[in-house]
Amino acid sequence: MKAITITEPGGPEVLTWSTVPDPVPGPGEVLIDVTASAVNRADLLQRQGHYDPPPGASQYPGLECSGHVAALGEGAHGWEVGQPVCALLSGGGYAEKVAVPAGQVLPVPDGVSVANAAALPEAAATVWSNLFMGGGTATSSNLFMCAGLRPAETVLIHGGASGIGTMAIQLAKAVGATVAVTAGSRERLERCAELGADILVDHREQDFVEEVRRATGGAGADVILDIIGASYLDRNVRALAMNGRLVVIGLQGGAKAELNIGALLVKRGTVSATSLRGRPADEKAAIVAAVREHVWPLVAAGRVRVVVDRAVPMWDAGVGHSVLEEGGHVGKVLLTV
Repeated sequence: MKAITITEPGGPEVLTWSTVPDPVPGPGEVLIDVTASAVNRADLLQRQGHYDPPPGASQYPGLECSGHVAALGEGAHGWEVGQPVCALLSGGGYAEKVAVPAGQVLPVPDGVSVANAAALPEAAATVWSNLFMGGGTATSSNLFMCAGLRPAETVLIHGGASGIGTMAIQLAKAVGATVAVTAGSRERLERCAELGADILVDHREQDFVEEVRRATGGAGADVILDIIGASYLDRNVRALAMNGRLVVIGLQGGAKAELNIGALLVKRGTVSATSLRGRPADEKAAIVAAVREHVWPLVAAGRVRVVVDRAVPMWDAGVGHSVLEEGGHVGKVLLTV
């Protein structure tokens, strides 16, 4: 088969469409003939040599894919050869075939093409595992896992036009939250508004702390979902409401910053940081099961839609990486086989 390999750490030009051995599904695994994958920030970091795959994972980039079941490993139940599926991966999505634990496979939602389904697993699982709690319906107040976001609360989503951001906007609106977003242009903010965002902040020209406070009558954001990290830490704490919860899921603005514990204490606030890729398989399976139960019905009903900026051939994956690095995209960039 063919797969994207990384010849050495570097820019998009180090991504090479190479002939490699076919994967073989192990016990409890599903082999997928890949139709499409999607570009994620973690893929860019891996290409640059800053984010190695977890032990035992494929060395090829790609944290999600869609396609059709090609074969089942021993003990892999619940799937049929030929069935259209998508999957959350620890790596290996940039390839013609990939083997994945059966618990991380999802059916393609009703109303979504097989190719576009590649845009869903990583974003849905990341947003759900950081904002949403299992054990409830998509309209209950008991569905948030990490941040505990509840209906009628305000959530600030940094990078609202990203793949994560466009998913988070829609899921938060589906449960009745007020959504504030930051983005780097009025055009991208307008796309966020089309998805349901209520408070729009151009981070190039506006202070998100002031804008969120003004829009909430001085209260601030109950929950902040942050992809930036260090450079936003102080302002994120200042933007929090009383009992506010900050969840950091990315480090685009650096990994080290000074935390004003006094400011956090006064607000009775919390800061948590999580990643998805390195979680144990059983935790990933639990998250995927929750996504299937709570998010997939919203997708099938059209309340959460797939947002794809563009699709490029997988053999030209460097182009997809360049799109993310340049910014300006809205939603996911797909790589199609």
